[in-house]
Amino acid sequence: MSFTVAIIGRPNVGKSTLFNRLAGRKLALVDDTPGVTRDRRPGDASLVDLKFGIVDTAGLEESGPDTLEGRMRAQTEAAIDEADLALFLIDAKLGVTPADETLATILRKRGKPVVLVANKAEARGAESSLLDAYRLGLGEPCPISAEHGEGMLDLRDAIVAAIGEEAALPIEDEEAVANIDISPSDTDEDDADDYDESKPLRVAIVGRPNAGKSTLINRFLGEDRLLTGPEAGITRDSISVEWEWKGRRIKMFDTAGLRRKARVQEKLEKLSVADALRAIRFAEVVVIVLDADIPFEKQDLQIADLVIREGRAPVIAFNKWDKIEDRQQVLAELREKTERLLPQVRGIRAVPVSGLTGSGLDKMMQCVVDTHRTWNRRIPTARLNRWLESMQVQHPPPAVSGRRIRLKYMTQIKARPPGFIISSSRPEALPASYTRYLINGLREDFDLPGVPIRVSYRKGDNPYAPRKKRR
Repeated sequence: MSFTVAIIGRPNVGKSTLFNRLAGRKLALVDDTPGVTRDRRPGDASLVDLKFGIVDTAGLEESGPDTLEGRMRAQTEAAIDEADLALFLIDAKLGVTPADETLATILRKRGKPVVLVANKAEARGAESSLLDAYRLGLGEPCPISAEHGEGMLDLRDAIVAAIGEEAALPIEDEEAVANIDISPSDTDEDDADDYDESKPLRVAIVGRPNAGKSTLINRFLGEDRLLTGPEAGITRDSISVEWEWKGRRIKMFDTAGLRRKARVQEKLEKLSVADALRAIRFAEVVVIVLDADIPFEKQDLQIADLVIREGRAPVIAFNKWDKIEDRQQVLAELREKTERLLPQVRGIRAVPVSGLTGSGLDKMMQCVVDTHRTWNRRIPTARLNRWLESMQVQHPPPAVSGRRIRLKYMTQIKARPPGFIISSSRPEALPASYTRYLINGLREDFDLPGVPIRVSYRKGDNPYAPRKKRR
């Protein structure tokens, strides 16, 4: 991207709506409640012929640095400092407020180029507010409607005028573009056989509220990139951050805390939960963060079951390990509970960590990479069929109604997670206990610990059945 734009304004002026409009997708949560956005959310924006990075920010409020609003303000000020241009939004329906004047003073002191944007300009009486906006001392206001997409051409021209044509519209080097090598390895198609370490690894961090998810990611990044604090439920949007671990590109998603469904009543929390579920479906590996003081609550097990049912590769992180005193005994108890309470992913990798001190984070990331490799594993058909024959010799399928069930052929039909199909004489009669026996055998004999395994059946054709005559 040629430049970065931060969207600034007081709460409920339409910053997230404009962010979604420029990003072309509904990435940020939008609600009538003031203060929905808390963290700064980056994205890629497109406006006519302009391509640039964009950052959605929390509404700036006057508050002390130790309060939640004060920490939100610090995040917004960091976004201003990192951006090349600020879009300062005001509400054209309400006009200029004292809070707007305070923010205008802050922006002038920062010395960054600013475009004054009067949102909700489609409302009646907005013309008088546009005239009033001149007293902010930030130039001519640009009237738009982020919700309806009005005024976007004027906004494009205002951005170009503020940052300059050279920065806004960089000239591409035609010779460099012509020499770009487009090979099959650059495509988005997955290689069916080889594990590709060059692709970014998508990791989602999930758990109950106040389990320390954002603190964990901040420790990875080495900066206070995400808003944290003692209050439960600070994170609302699913925020993605990119970094590298031992040369491997990582795209990590921080998500809102997932409470029990019966307790989720407010519309805003429902939106946050839906955003977290989308992050789980988009991720490849999901790190389930448990509070080491109170692990394996009912909600923890439900979150783990959700991740497994979605077919993601799970890893468990016992956070806040710095608070534990008798660590050897507690760790042994946690591992015993893990095996007992999550039998559907036997061998799941679980590691104690501390987002506060940083201990155990490298070991956790190694577990993430190892689990991802297992999740992508493929097994040759010849090996599977030899294995299936030996499993039937050791423990034959049961006879149902006096008739023996035969398992004839087996192959792997997919990875991510590993999925297998077996040709059987009577698949509808095979009990679920035998399927569990096969899954446990696959996990042990082919080294597939801690990932979901799918086994399905299909009925083989009867070679002695009369064939239908063609007409």
